This record gives sequence, structure tokens and C-alpha cells, in this order.
Amino acid sequence: MPRAGGGGERPPATYAWQNRTMNAAAKIPVSVITGFLGSGKTTLLGKLLRHPGMNRVAVIINEFGEQSIDHDLVQTSSEQMMVLDNGCLCCRVRGDLQETLVDLWMKRRNGETIDFNRVVIETTGLADPAPVIHTMITDTSVCNTYTLDAVITLVDAVNGARQLDTLEEPVKQAAVADRLVLTKTDLAAPADIDALEARLRELNPHAPIVRSVMGDLDPAFLIDVGVRNAKASEEAIERWLGASAFLPVEGAGAAQARPLLPAAARSLAPRPAAHHSSGVDSFCLYYDRPFSWKTFSLAMEVLTSLRGPDLLRVKGLVDIEGERGPVVVQGVQHLFHPPVTLQAWPSDDHRTRLVFITRNIPRALIENLVGAILATAAAAPATAAAGAAAATAG
Repeated sequence: MPRAGGGGERPPATYAWQNRTMNAAAKIPVSVITGFLGSGKTTLLGKLLRHPGMNRVAVIINEFGEQSIDHDLVQTSSEQMMVLDNGCLCCRVRGDLQETLVDLWMKRRNGETIDFNRVVIETTGLADPAPVIHTMITDTSVCNTYTLDAVITLVDAVNGARQLDTLEEPVKQAAVADRLVLTKTDLAAPADIDALEARLRELNPHAPIVRSVMGDLDPAFLIDVGVRNAKASEEAIERWLGASAFLPVEGAGAAQARPLLPAAARSLAPRPAAHHSSGVDSFCLYYDRPFSWKTFSLAMEVLTSLRGPDLLRVKGLVDIEGERGPVVVQGVQHLFHPPVTLQAWPSDDHRTRLVFITRNIPRALIENLVGAILATAAAAPATAAAGAAAATAG
């Protein structure tokens, strides 16, 4: 990983943290709307596009058709694009997502389409959202101009529990989400809705959940979720990372001496045992002492090389030696977004906190791995000093 402050080593191939030609605040934010078949993605999109604050959005969908964007909104149409009467642009994926995003950017730059300030991507119901996220991180032609804002997952209140029991895709869609929307809540029994919501909180306790009927939803819940600039407030950080990652400091204050290792690895309050067999777990680890950037990078590189496919989501704030503010990190599987260093800590709590959503990875494995690397790093200076002393004495 390159140092978040701008210098540092060139990253290995598993990390696509190339130099960026635009800072995150100048890039166009992208929201990914996912959810299993019939969860109401198109209904939600149709309602969002009627909102006055969403009149400069480019929407990328997979197909036009009877169940696509409400044709009452269509102003002009072509084979690949539709201009909606509220000014939004709707286009169909052609070739692949990268090609579509680049084509949209070029048309915007050349004045051939609206000056959109946000992109919304609707995935297919069977889609794993990870490849879309990977495109946003790794493709330089995309990540130089766009930045991932949030993954929004819709869950059908009528069929969601059964889908989580029997299918892998809905579990992963819910696990990687920044926001969860329960749809069709007017058609399900209140007790069933409560049980499904509890299960989703168990699966992904860091993602806020909202209930929606016929796509009615305040757009503010879905947009500007990610951390895009170095001046992010405490509210913005908590909105992105989740309130559960801001547990009170136990005992000693932030300025006092703290142990290196976990007290270091405190997690969320224990949750009931999962009643499904997906193997997905979620927890937040806290570290009380600063990391060197080299040590933290090594820990993440070893973890991703060993268990990358099962790291469904990682995000957090990292206390790095020599930095005035925390470093914002987030990744999906073996790939990480470019880190953002905040100008200052958003609160007096300067602990590192890392949210992990994993599949078949015991929490203890991550704790032990990071602990071993921290212990090795702590011992290295003493070993080097002893070697130097011995060489001098010789």
C-alpha cells in the first residue's frame, strides 16, 4: 500500500492504488443499487428520479423494457440512451461497465449530454456487486474520474428470509452494503419484517436499514455516504462507518498510555449465534496504539493474500504514526480503495477501528495475524539495535 499522505512505496499488484489525476472530492460519486430478483430496484429508481434533488443523475441499467425506468418520464430516446423529462440521463450497459462509464464521461466533457453530477448503477438481480466495485477501484480510466459512494442493497420483505436461507447472492449483496432497504413492507406481516430486519442487522450491523413501500424513500439516505474529502466531520464519518464503530473508550483517556495489542482487539457486543449457514460474520476491531504505515500495509497484504475472496468488506479509520488525522481505508476482497487522510480526527477518540465483514474467517484468525505482525514490528527495532551494538563491539 502506498502511504496515505502521498509518499511511500509503490503498492503490490493486489492493490490498485495508483496515482489519481483528480482528488476524491472532484470525482463523480457512484451509487450501486443491488438486490435479488423482484426486490424493487427499478421501482425505487423510478421514484428517486422524480425527486427534485436528483435532476442531474446518470442512471446505468442493464436493459430497457417494460419493467425498466417509468416510460412516463422519458423525454427522448435512442437505442442506448434515454433523456428523462426531469433532466436525468438513463443509459444501457453496452459491452461492459468500464466502456459505458468512459463513454458517459466523454459525452459529458464534450457537451453531448447533461452535465451529470452523480451516477447510479442498477445491477441485475443475480449479480454479485463485487465486480462492479472492483471496476471502480482498479480501472484507471474509471477511477480517475469516478468514485464509489455507496452500495445500496434492497431486500424483499416477503421473500427475503427464504432467499437468505437458500441462496448465496442475497447474502453477499446484504453483507457488502453500506445501506439496506427493506421493500414490500406493506405486503409482509409485521412480525416477519421485524425478524428479517434483525437478521440483516446480525449479518451487517454497520449498515443502516430503512423500510420502503413502493419505492418511497428520502434520497438523503442513499447519497453522499462515502468519505470524499479530508475535512469530513464526525457525523459524516459515523454515517459512513456506522455508529457501532464508535463505541465509548473504556477506561483510559485517548491521551494516556495504552497497550499495543487487543484491548487492541475489542469488538462489538456479542450477538446471538447466526441461524443460517452462510458463514458470514461481522465485527469491529479497535487498536489503541498507532500503526506505522508499513506495519498496517503488511498486515492487510498478508490477510488479503491468504483470505482475500472471503473478505467481503473492510473499512475503517487507522491511526498512523506521524499523521495529524486518521487514514480512511476500505476494501472489497483483495482490492482496496485509495486511502484518504483526514486533516484532523473528527473526535477525541483516536483509536483505530476496522470493520470486517467476512465469510468463513474466524475473528480470532484476524486478531492473531495482526497481533503477530504488530509484535514482530515492535521487536524489530530492538533486534536491529542489538545487532548494531554487537557489530560495534566487534
